[in-house]
Amino acid sequence: MHRLIAERGLDGTGFTAEDARTALRDMIRARRFDERALALQRRGWMSGYPPFHGQEASQIGAAHAMREDDVLLPTYRSNAFQIARGVPPSDLLLFRRGHAEYTSDHDVPVFPQAVPIASQIPHAAGVGMAADYRDDDYAALACFGDGATSEGDFHEGLNFAGVFDAPVVFFCENNGWAISLPRDRQTASESIAAKAEAYGIEGMQVDGNDPLAVRGAVEKGLEKARNGEPVLIESLTYRQGPHTTADDPSRYRDDDPDLPEWRTRDPVERFEEFCREHDIADDDLIESMYEEANEELREAIEIAEETPEPGTEELFGHIYEELPPELARQREEHVEFIEEHGPFDIER
Repeated sequence: MHRLIAERGLDGTGFTAEDARTALRDMIRARRFDERALALQRRGWMSGYPPFHGQEASQIGAAHAMREDDVLLPTYRSNAFQIARGVPPSDLLLFRRGHAEYTSDHDVPVFPQAVPIASQIPHAAGVGMAADYRDDDYAALACFGDGATSEGDFHEGLNFAGVFDAPVVFFCENNGWAISLPRDRQTASESIAAKAEAYGIEGMQVDGNDPLAVRGAVEKGLEKARNGEPVLIESLTYRQGPHTTADDPSRYRDDDPDLPEWRTRDPVERFEEFCREHDIADDDLIESMYEEANEELREAIEIAEETPEPGTEELFGHIYEELPPELARQREEHVEFIEEHGPFDIER
C-alpha cells in the first residue's frame, strides 16, 4: 500500500545545505522561465504554452534524484524537469517556435516531450525493459499528470513494468485538475498511489511542494527500480495557472479550492522562507539567483531569435530512416508549392 512521505527539514533527510541551495536555484530558474515564456506567448512570440507555475518543487526535486544516465520521459508540462536535468532553455523555447525539439548538442538522456496524454508511459516501460535485457544499470522515469491515469496507456505501462520487473519510476504530478475535471471525476480510488497495488508494485505519496521530500521519495523509488521493483509515486502539488494558454481556469475552478494550504501554497515562496529560516540562503543570495536566472533567459531568448526558422520541408524528416514513396511524393509537391507561392503567411 502507498505511504505519504513529507520530510520538512534537513535533519534526518540525508540532504545538505548545498543540496537545498541547489534546489532553490533551480526552482528560481524554472519559475523565471515559466513567467517569461508565458509573457512571450501572450505577445505572439510562440503559438501556445503549458504553464507549470506551482509545480516547480515537484519537478526540481524529482530531477535532482536522478543519476546522469537515468532516462527522463517528459510530458508537455515538464520544462522545469528538463531545465534541472541540463536541457538548455533555448532548446525548450525553440521547440515552442516550431523547431526540432532539441537543437543543441546536449547529451542529456531525455525523450521528446509527449503531447498525447500518457503515451510516454508504455515507452518508459520499454526503456526499462531494454535496460534490464542489456544488463544496464540506468532506470527510466516517466512524468505525467493525474489525468493520464485515466488513459489505457497508464494501465498498459504499469502492467508491463510490474510483470517484467522493469526499472521504472512512474512519477504522477497530481495537481488536482486534469484540464477542467477535478481528481474525484477522474477516479474513485482513494488516491493515485493506491492504483499501484493492482499492478503488484509499490505506491508512494509525497508532498509535491517540498523539493527535498520529493527528492528523497524519488531517490528511494529509483533505488527500488534499479533492483527490479518499479514504483508509482504520486506527487501532491497544484497547478496555479491555466492548463495551457488556451485555457481559462476561472470557468471551472474556484479561487479557494478544497485542498489544504500546504498543497496550494506557492512552492517557491515556501522554500525561500525555509532556506532563510535555516540560514541556507539570505536575501542577497536569493536576489543573485534571480539575476542569474534572468541573464540565462536573456541569452536563451537571444539564441532562439537568432536561429533561422526551419524550412517547412523538415516536417517530413525524422519519421522514417528511409522516406516511403508516398511521403517522398508529398514532400516534392510541398517544395514545388512553396517555390511557386512562397512560405505560408498567416496574415494573408
